[in-house]
Amino acid sequence: MIQSIDKAKLCLKTIKERKAIEPVLLHVENLTSVTDYFLITSGNSTRQVQAIARHLQKTLWESGFRPYGTEGKQEGHWVLMDYGDVVIHIFYQPLRELYDLEGLWIEAPEVETDDQVLEDVGP
Repeated sequence: MIQSIDKAKLCLKTIKERKAIEPVLLHVENLTSVTDYFLITSGNSTRQVQAIARHLQKTLWESGFRPYGTEGKQEGHWVLMDYGDVVIHIFYQPLRELYDLEGLWIEAPEVETDDQVLEDVGP
């Protein structure tokens, strides 16, 4: 069975393939009972947000992961994808700045996200 961190890194690697802007992976397991990781990123347009979400959903589906729920894909302003131990927030960039989830979860440690760490992850 895949570990939560490996699923989170697969998500991170996948969104980077669609040029997601400034992805941040937060370890929130000790701060909330809702999930283990938040992945927060953005796109320069609603179309890019939708493309990132579609690509991520397809990759996770092919890897055997089914979402508990997704919201906002139609509009592309703020897509929320709940995969249980990993929750992904994909924002249209101006809305990301407005809602500032990173600021709300300032106490959560950020997970290393450089490309070297992601090389051995996933399909």
